Amino acid sequence: MKRTLTFLFAALLCLSASAQNIKWHDAADLTIIGKPIPTSKPFTRIDTSVYKFNDKTIDRYAGYPTGLAVLFETDSRTIKARWTTGSSNSYDNMAAICAKGLDLYIMKDGKWVFAGVGRPKMGKAPFNKHEGTIVAEMAEGPKQCLLYLPLFDKVDALEIGLDENATIKAIDNPFRHNIIVHGSSITHGASASRPGMTYAARFGRDNGLYTLNLGFSGMCKLQKEYAHYLADIKDVDAFIFDTFSNPQADVIFANFSEFMDIIRAAHPEVPIIFLQTERRETRNFNIKLEEREAAKQAAAVKVFNERKKSDKHIYFIDSEGFLGDEHIATADGTHPNDLGFTHMLDIITPKIKKILKKYL
Repeated sequence: MKRTLTFLFAALLCLSASAQNIKWHDAADLTIIGKPIPTSKPFTRIDTSVYKFNDKTIDRYAGYPTGLAVLFETDSRTIKARWTTGSSNSYDNMAAICAKGLDLYIMKDGKWVFAGVGRPKMGKAPFNKHEGTIVAEMAEGPKQCLLYLPLFDKVDALEIGLDENATIKAIDNPFRHNIIVHGSSITHGASASRPGMTYAARFGRDNGLYTLNLGFSGMCKLQKEYAHYLADIKDVDAFIFDTFSNPQADVIFANFSEFMDIIRAAHPEVPIIFLQTERRETRNFNIKLEEREAAKQAAAVKVFNERKKSDKHIYFIDSEGFLGDEHIATADGTHPNDLGFTHMLDIITPKIKKILKKYL
């Protein structure tokens, strides 16, 4: 009995020592990238006290850190995190890591390489307090880190845990230019496996471009409120718009001209690249959906072609092949999984880069 108690006491001392060997650092003191316009709260992408969208869902999404990432350098061999999100459960078409988790990349040989995830604690409600090890047992030496924040939940607080004697410092944004990506749940990244796996994040990371994600799942319908916000963004080098996925054909016809007029008044020569909405797999056997989606695609082509007559700085990328031909590239027939985003990037990347060469 005495030997057992001694063993337990020693084990507790080891656990206590282990806990004391981690020092926590407020991520708000580091470099946060991904905000087109500065906000009053560190982990929100749009300040809704300044920009009014007249919709509770849009306001909630504006408060999410979708596309935001924390940049820092550390010599710690261990990286942990503890963070506070909202209390909602995860969605039916995405992983909890995508919705509420963290996604870490470390620079290696000139490339951002996946290092680990912050797994949200989903075992028991209210699902808002999370803590865990992202990566451990790393080699000694400084490491440049890029930590993506959750796509579909707010973040009220975030701390990074490092070895007690490790150093940490903010680093400058290594990405160049300013590429604003605005669109639907496809842009928002609804069925990506991790926050850093959206097409916007991958395009930026792979090409060294500063892409800022303004995806609004189900709520991107060419509204003038978005246009006013986009018009206020300074130093924009290009817009990439996935704006034809959510609105029906009649809404596209009704909203497109005003949406473009507002943006063009502020950014008359900035290239705007429109992505045609994908051909959803849910159309395969649903006749009514096939008709509606075909009408949306036709409307997109028509309004674009009409606008192109007077605007030489707009471009259109057709969505043929966005989901491949294997019928396995979505989570639910609509939202691309990582394979779907890979197919999509294979098509749009060379075309976007060719367009950007004219301007950058």
